[in-house]
Amino acid sequence: MTDEDLMRSEQPSQTPTMRELATVLFRQRRVFVWVWALVMAGAVFYLVAGSRYRAEMKLLVRPGRADSPASAQENAPLDLTRLALTEEDLNSEVDLLQDDEILRKVADESGLSRKNWLSFLRWNETATERAERAARRLARRLEVDPVKKTNLITVKYAADDPVLAARVLQALSAAYLGKHAQVHRPEGELPFFAQQTRESRQLLSEAEHDLLQFMSEHTVVAAGTERDLALQRVSSADASYKETRAELAEAAERMQELRTQLAMLPERTTTQVRSADNGQVLAALKSSLLALQVKRIELATKFEPAHPLVREVDEQIAETVVAINKENTAPLRDETTDKNPHYEWAKSELEKAEVQSRSLRARATELGAQLAEYRIAARQMGEAAVTQDDLVNSEQAAEQNYLLYVKKQEEARMADALDRRGIVNVALAEAPIAPALPLWSTLAVLILGTVAAGTAGTGAAFAADRLDSSFRTPDDVLLFLRVPVLASLPLSFDPDRGSLPE
Repeated sequence: MTDEDLMRSEQPSQTPTMRELATVLFRQRRVFVWVWALVMAGAVFYLVAGSRYRAEMKLLVRPGRADSPASAQENAPLDLTRLALTEEDLNSEVDLLQDDEILRKVADESGLSRKNWLSFLRWNETATERAERAARRLARRLEVDPVKKTNLITVKYAADDPVLAARVLQALSAAYLGKHAQVHRPEGELPFFAQQTRESRQLLSEAEHDLLQFMSEHTVVAAGTERDLALQRVSSADASYKETRAELAEAAERMQELRTQLAMLPERTTTQVRSADNGQVLAALKSSLLALQVKRIELATKFEPAHPLVREVDEQIAETVVAINKENTAPLRDETTDKNPHYEWAKSELEKAEVQSRSLRARATELGAQLAEYRIAARQMGEAAVTQDDLVNSEQAAEQNYLLYVKKQEEARMADALDRRGIVNVALAEAPIAPALPLWSTLAVLILGTVAAGTAGTGAAFAADRLDSSFRTPDDVLLFLRVPVLASLPLSFDPDRGSLPE
């Protein structure tokens, strides 16, 4: 071998060839065959005695019922937050399915907590410990997963017996639904509301009795209305009283004015004045004057003007002329008088005013008495109205509470009935049934067993070859000892192949 060949031999190939791999498997064929046989035997044993059957069920989580909350309002708003399903709700249901109490109950009902062939190793184990161990084993084998972008929860359980797998999931669904109804809706609402209904009914009866007794004792039906009517009467009477007082003052002022006018007016007044001359007297005087003048003429013819007879006649003539002049200057007058109408009107008006004043004083006295009575009645009705309003408010509050509790009791009864019938927000979408086929088919197990056996045998062959410290080729000697190989002898000659096997 030349030095160049030695240098090439010192630089082994980084990637083994198929020939080299086959050489390793051929060299460690016994290890490969034994490992392959063991793995295939395990696969066949699994087919014969270890086939597992997996049961499956699906739960549909719906939005919760919008139950009326236990509030003090008759028409309380519904809890609309439960109408939308969130990821937290699904996760809560998944966690509730894996609750320890539910798993222990399922293990006890399905028989998982009974003794098995390994129980002799734990001969002093109690029933509680055995149930706890079965619940833990069930929790490890139970597969609970929410389906993405849906409201479904898939629950799977695998067991050697298909009937047992289905029975476990059936017991789990029953226990879960019962636990779900228990934790999502508190118990005891119906007895509580029933008791509150009885108590509120008793309070309502007492309030009604107190109200009726008050109305009977005070002879009132609607004190507030009667108070308002009494206040209206007080207002009307007060207005009438003030108006009467004003009219009374006006009548007094009018009487005073009429008395003043009566003092100034005469009782009678001249209604007719007639003036006329006295014709008979004037005629007599004129005829007497004429006779005297004739007589003087006769005496003047006989006697001197200074004669006494002539002077006497002259005097008589002068007196007659004076009398005639007097009659002409003072004619006869005829006056007619009658009652003064202004005086009589003022007198009659004064009498009317006096009568009206007495009437107004009597009316004012009566209105004053009525006003006092109305005020007393209004004050009494006001006090009665306050008391009656208080009693009515108490009666109405008791009635509202009674109706509220009756409604809440009916709602609680309906909710309990829905819960007893299983009408909750979780439904069994797919019931578990006993699977007829195992989890893995025979062909799939044989294929996987063959692949696993080949992989395990190959790995074991390479591992055994790696652990073998003997030199098998000149390259191994050159690689590990760093000395050239002068010659190599074959173990045997194969005439068929025409080569010397290494």
